[in-house]
Formats: sequence, C-alpha cells, structure tokens
Amino acid sequence: MNEHVQKSKRKKRIQVNILIRMVLSFIIAIAINDILILLFLKISSTMEWHWFRNFFPYLLTPLFMVTFIFTFLVLTRRIVRDLITLEQGLQIISEGNLKYRVPVVRQDELGRVALNINRMTERLEQQIVKEREIEKSKMDLITGISHDLRTPLTSIIGYIELLRTDSYQDKDEYTRFVQNTYNKAIHLKKLLDDLFEYTRLTSVDTHLNLRRINLFQLLDQLLFEFEPIAQENGVYIVKDIGDSPIVASIDSDKIARAIDNLLMNALKYSLKPGGICIRLKTSPKQITIEVENKGAPLTQDQEEKLFDRFYKVDHSRSSEGIQTGAGLGLSIARNIVELHQGTLTLNHSHNVFTFQLNLPFENNSSS
Repeated sequence: MNEHVQKSKRKKRIQVNILIRMVLSFIIAIAINDILILLFLKISSTMEWHWFRNFFPYLLTPLFMVTFIFTFLVLTRRIVRDLITLEQGLQIISEGNLKYRVPVVRQDELGRVALNINRMTERLEQQIVKEREIEKSKMDLITGISHDLRTPLTSIIGYIELLRTDSYQDKDEYTRFVQNTYNKAIHLKKLLDDLFEYTRLTSVDTHLNLRRINLFQLLDQLLFEFEPIAQENGVYIVKDIGDSPIVASIDSDKIARAIDNLLMNALKYSLKPGGICIRLKTSPKQITIEVENKGAPLTQDQEEKLFDRFYKVDHSRSSEGIQTGAGLGLSIARNIVELHQGTLTLNHSHNVFTFQLNLPFENNSSS
C-alpha cells in the first residue's frame, strides 16, 4: 500500500510541475489580455477608430492563445532541454560509448530516468567486461591445455613410432621404450583427470556428498599411502596428527583429493633430502591441517599467483623424478576447501612453506 502511494506521488511530481507552468501561462495570458482590453478601452474613448473598435474583439482570442502558448513554452523549456539531454545521452550510449553518463540534474521522474540509464549503462559495461574476462579465461584454458597435453602426447607418439619401426637394439631397450610410453600415458591421464576435476568443481552444479567421516583416519590412511612415494624421492614424513578420532561432515573423496594435492606439491618442491611435516589440530570452531616443507624461496609475485590455475613455478624448482602437472593441483585444492566453506592459505617465511587447510568445525563433534 505504501509503495503504491509512493509511486503515485512520484508520478504526480512532474505532472504537478507541468500543471503549475500551465496555470502560470494561463494567468499571464489572461493578465496580458486584460491589459490589452484596458488599453483598447482607453484608446477607443479618445479616438474615432470605429473599424478598430469593431475588429479588436476578434483579435482577443488569437492573442490569448499566442500569449498562452509562448509563455508555456518559455516556462517548460528546462523540462524540454532535460528531455533532449536524455535523448542525446541514450544516442551516445547506443553508439557504444558505455563510459558516458547522463547528467542527473533533476529530482523528479526525469532525474530517476537519468539515474536508471546510468545504472543500466554501468551494469552493461560490467557485463561486457565480465564476458571479455570469461572469453580470455577460455582462451587461457585452451592454451594451457594445449601446452600441457602436447608434451606427453608427443613423447607417446615418438616412442610408439620407434616400437612400430623396430628401432630398438635389444629386449632391454624395447622394455624401456614400452615403460616410458606407459609412464607418459599415465601422465597424460593425470593431466586430463586434473582438468576434468577442475571444470567439475568450478561448475555451478557442483554438489558435495557430505558424510560424517573420521578425518584422523582419512589423513592417516593418505599418509600411509604417500610415505613410500616420499621415501623414493628422498623425503621423510613427520606426522603430528595425534591419535584421537575427529568426526567431521565432509565429502571424503574431495577432501582426500585436496590433501593429496598438497602432499604432492610439497614433495615436488621440497629440498632433497628433506622432510614434510603434517599436522592435524582442532579448535572449537575449526579443524586445521598443515602441510609444511622447506624449499627454494618464492618472490612475492610467485606467491600471489600460486593458487591460480595453470600457474607453475619455474621448473628448476621441481623434482626431476616427479612429472610436471598442469598447474591445477593447488587451484583444485582451494576450490574443494571453499566448497566446504573453509580456507586454504600459504604462509611463507625463511624458505619454509606452510599450507594451512581450515575446515569449519560447527555442528561437528570429536570423541
């Protein structure tokens, strides 16, 4: 009801404005008409202009109309000028100049029209910028995929060509070619899996399969499977995860993927020989998993881009024994954590890298 009254008042404001000018024009026209009549009476009493006396009454109505129209046009010229400004502004915007803003000089309906035109233009400009960013993102995605998939695929084709043409010296070299082809194929599959996982996580239709899981047991199992890989690459594991069950409502598959990505990242960029420390802590409000390792220092710019998709630090930092990924591991991990309403951050000090994964502990219980 109040909205209706307010809208009615808004509609009447410019109508009242025009009506006031119409009344003023009417009053001015009548006043001028009356002055002319008085002048006519004064002149006609002193002069013998019978033809003018007979003709003058016929002039009163046209003079009144001309005076009224002229006065009304003068009094409404500002409204007309503002309408022309709106029309010119819309013309400029329609020609593609989205930086232009219509001047807002009134407080009535015309002012609100100008304000809404500016808002519409600003939103349209933001939408175009967003679409350009999406288009650029798509191009970056295609470029990143092409670059990362080309290397293992080229190697696979090369090894298959050697095997197809029997270009090997003995059985050992044949076996080595087959093994290398297999390794490159596994690498290619991992790149595709990462890409599929990333696109699935960034989709608006992503849903979590939340269940109450013992996070301690999940982490302990992941470290049990990870430890032999770490030892093969000259890295030892330091566990500080306690021994008490911590039950949390999570998507176990996705959280396991996030933790595994953090562990593989730490393994890839740890100083060899070296160690990786894993901690599991709880507070009344959150669960914290920390993955810490020592590595080569990062610049501020590198640290800020570390969670960007397809971003990879200089290959000289990576372990030669571990195949290079697509640069999606940390981005996938952060997306997974944020889907759980948590955070994933990096603390970097004195060449010590600590990735901190925080999950909300509300509505969870530990026993």
